Amino acid sequence: MNVLHPWHGVSYGDKAPRIVTAVIEIPQGSRCKYEIDKQSGLLKLDRVIYSSFYYPVNYGFIPQTYGDDKDPLDILVITSLPVQPLTLMEAKIIGVMQMVDSGDADDKIISVANNDPGVNHYNNIEELPQHFFDELRHFFEEYKKLERKTVKVSDFGDKAKALEIIQDAIVFYKNKFGENG
Repeated sequence: MNVLHPWHGVSYGDKAPRIVTAVIEIPQGSRCKYEIDKQSGLLKLDRVIYSSFYYPVNYGFIPQTYGDDKDPLDILVITSLPVQPLTLMEAKIIGVMQMVDSGDADDKIISVANNDPGVNHYNNIEELPQHFFDELRHFFEEYKKLERKTVKVSDFGDKAKALEIIQDAIVFYKNKFGENG
């Protein structure tokens, strides 16, 4: 039996771009920065965050997408509990956080777990409390400072903007890797 590569072998989902498959790399509450190894598809520890910061939401990517940063498109998935790394889950898109990481555009799609009754009532980013945005901005702008790296959150975009970014990332992936990666 062949094991599928999480980026290339897993579908972004048949309800995309509104509901996508998310591959979780980092659970909410972790200080470990895990990421998919592009060559093997295994999960590797990139680093332990230098600061005393914890990921405020589950962090992962949308398979078979390609972002401006030359990686799969990042996705933040709000859940009522942390989710284990390499979990596949349905994520309902509600918005996007647009940021620049060390000079490169690095969009983070914002979603809620479609199968989590504690959060799946959210349909649009505007429904989230202001504190969520403050916390997210603070985390991403501060967590790399001790590494002497700069991250700037430029804007939070609505669902329409997020859906457009996902569609573009699917097209970019197909152009880069072909239909089947």
